[in-house]
Amino acid sequence: MLSKPASPANLDSVDLTLLDALQTNARLSVVELARRANLSPTPCTLRIRKLEQDGVITGYHARLKPSALGQALMVFVTVSLKATDEATLKAFNAAVKPVKQILECHMVGGGFDYLLKIRVRDMAEYRDTLGGIIGALPMVEGTHSYFVMEEVKEEPSLPLPNPKDHR
Repeated sequence: MLSKPASPANLDSVDLTLLDALQTNARLSVVELARRANLSPTPCTLRIRKLEQDGVITGYHARLKPSALGQALMVFVTVSLKATDEATLKAFNAAVKPVKQILECHMVGGGFDYLLKIRVRDMAEYRDTLGGIIGALPMVEGTHSYFVMEEVKEEPSLPLPNPKDHR
């Protein structure tokens, strides 16, 4: 059973040091993490396990180069639904989750209902994804697509307070 999620106030400078190091390189050894946090390996391992159990660390991932895997085209798509009742929202959420080309799906407030981040091989695959999957959903009223011409910044790490300032 997961314990109560940690709040920023519950994280001390050692936790922040470990989180910062793991965000930068999740393949660091426990010995190196312990050295950076001024701990011995066993307490370091216990700290990391607690951060995992508390839901602060939710996983470890390798970053892959999309173009090396034939996924060079990135498109952001806004989606407007015909209705926003709970059943429609749940149905849309369930419909987009298994679509591998949709990397991110965010329900937003404003002029549309969802913002999708899509990665595909080319325009033909995008057209199949948009017309054959997203646009074919009965609850979708309309979409607008925004094609990424240049990725200026993509930062997977969250900004953390400086561990030295957090005492």
